[in-house]
Order: sequence, then C-alpha cells, then structure tokens
Amino acid sequence: MFRTLRHIFIVAAGAGVLAACATPEQPAVSLPSSAGVYKIGKPYEIAGIWYYPHEQPDYDETGIASWYGPTFYGKHTADGEIFDAEALSAAHRTLPLPVNVRVTNLENGRSLVVRVNDRGPFAKSRIIDLSERAAKLLGFYDKGTARVRVTYVGRADRPNGAPQPDQTSPQVASLLPAVPAGSVNVGALAAIPGTSVAQEPQAPSPQQPPPSAPAPNPDQAPNGQVTEVQVPLVTHLYVQAGAFSSYDNARRLAVRMNTAGGMNISSIDRNGVRLYRVRLGPFDDVASADAALSRVLSAGGSDAAIVVDR
Repeated sequence: MFRTLRHIFIVAAGAGVLAACATPEQPAVSLPSSAGVYKIGKPYEIAGIWYYPHEQPDYDETGIASWYGPTFYGKHTADGEIFDAEALSAAHRTLPLPVNVRVTNLENGRSLVVRVNDRGPFAKSRIIDLSERAAKLLGFYDKGTARVRVTYVGRADRPNGAPQPDQTSPQVASLLPAVPAGSVNVGALAAIPGTSVAQEPQAPSPQQPPPSAPAPNPDQAPNGQVTEVQVPLVTHLYVQAGAFSSYDNARRLAVRMNTAGGMNISSIDRNGVRLYRVRLGPFDDVASADAALSRVLSAGGSDAAIVVDR
C-alpha cells in the first residue's frame, strides 16, 4: 500500500556539530512482525509524478529527512510487512524493498542503519521518511526534520533471519556528506571533495537481473546501534534544478528558471569532468528551502530537489 499521507514538520534546521566516536548504547529493537517479500516494484504515479524503483547499490544522497507514524500504526507497508513505530524502518520512493540504508544526521553526527520497507515520502522536499524510533535515535524526533545523508548498505534479511537472495555487498558511509544526483545529461553530479556520489537513476531493465554478491555484514543490519561520526560544522541547503557537463545547457536552464529568482550556476570537478550546477541558495533553514523549492517547481523545474552542501 503506497502512502499518500505524510507527517511533515517544517522547522528551522540548525548547524551541525562535530563529533568523533561510537556510542556504546544499543537500545532494544523491534523488528517487523510480518515476513514481507523482496521486490523492486513497478513504476507508479503519485500526484501526477512517476517514480521508477530500481536496484541502486551505489545510492548515496543528501537531503531532508522527516518521520511518520500514528496514521500508519498496524497497516501494511509497501512490501507486505506491518508498520511498527518502534521498528528501525523507513520509506523511500525508489529503492528496492526491503533494503538496509545508513542514515546520518548531518546536524549532530548521529548515524544509524534502518530497514527500508515502505514507499514515500511523496513531498519533493524530503528524501526519506523514518519511523518514530529511528527519528528519536537520530535526535530529530522533536524537530520533525533533519539534514541527512542516506547511503545504501545492502538487501535486508527477512524478519525470521533468512537472507534475501542475491545479496549486495554492504557499503559504509564516509564521514562527509555527498551531494545527490540531479538532472544530469552526462555523468553524475559532483560530490563534495573527498566524498562519493550516486549515479543518476535510470529506469530499471527487466532483462538484467541484479548481480550476485556476498551476504551482508551483520554489523550493517538495523540493530539499534547509534554511532557518532565527524560531520561539517556548518552546512547549507540548496535547491538544485539540474547539473550539466555543458555550460550552455546549464545557462539555458538557469534562464528558463529565471522566474524563480536568484538562480546561479556553480562549477565543480568530479573524476576529471567539470559539471555546472544550476542552484538556488544557500538557505540556512528548512522553511526557506521549502519555499524556494516551491518556486522552482512552479517555474517548471520538475527535477529540482533540496540538497545539503557546505
């Protein structure tokens, strides 16, 4: 069942802080109570927007996270499990289900592995919805939103402990946030120096099965262990309309988005390729970024998204 309602708080997001060590606390964890099934999922439409689920072993994005709960207590998630607010779970628009991802709060350095077993959030300004338990452990339950980095870990075990077939090797997030891929005509959007970035999502190919790989590391499962990692002291929010290897293409998009106001072009090198990013910002609070994103979407920037950068 796709979620069509959302639990969103719009708040001012504070600057991140610097942290450096793992915490020993391991809270009790509740696993989903129904087995569910592994699936990529067919393309689907919500509010006039099409989403294309596909295998994304290199998924690595930054953006705004929110949390959801009361409206969905006891209901089925998109992969057939039962939603449990005390489980370490999450909703994502296009990742296969269920998979594990690491979510790092870029405001306080707290990092946690969660199980993605649902679809959402369907607001363009958010990249992931977390359970209440996960939001509390990451330290943003009361605020409602947080600047986060989301990185793919691997396919999730079934609740009874049986592994999913064709496991994908786990990946651990590095210490600095990556910038998500936007609308890129060649290559992927460049990352903050010293970090990696996801490739531009492509529609799934039914003729190409996912590659086989070793079973996941059990330490990369949703076990409730919160670690604290080093994050930038200060981050900013940007509304990114697209990124291009051609400056002319970037300039044309910036001109087309002129009605949104303040659109600028910045360049960055990645793997020897210079990319030109069309952005609005920086913004220091979520409410301002949300308002800017609304202007860009109204101006026709359908691929625009909020990203976190320095």
